[in-house]
Amino acid sequence: MQVTIRSFGNSRGVIIPKLLLAQVGLQDEAEIEVRDGSLVLCKPQPRVREGWAASAQAIAQAGDDELVLGDQALTGDEDWQW
Repeated sequence: MQVTIRSFGNSRGVIIPKLLLAQVGLQDEAEIEVRDGSLVLCKPQPRVREGWAASAQAIAQAGDDELVLGDQALTGDEDWQW
């Protein structure tokens, strides 16, 4: 499929048909890179720690947020061997 490269302000771009985006699973965002002289669009990688805050809130609301190491970790390190 041949497309026209158009001006968008100080940049240039192409219109990607909705059908093509649906075929590869792209919706609102994409990563773009140059590979072997071609422009390649890929699904974005999840951001580091994305969703951690919501997961922590869900754990706390479920009452499943007890200390993993118990209270010993809070009382000092006299029993710990470093």
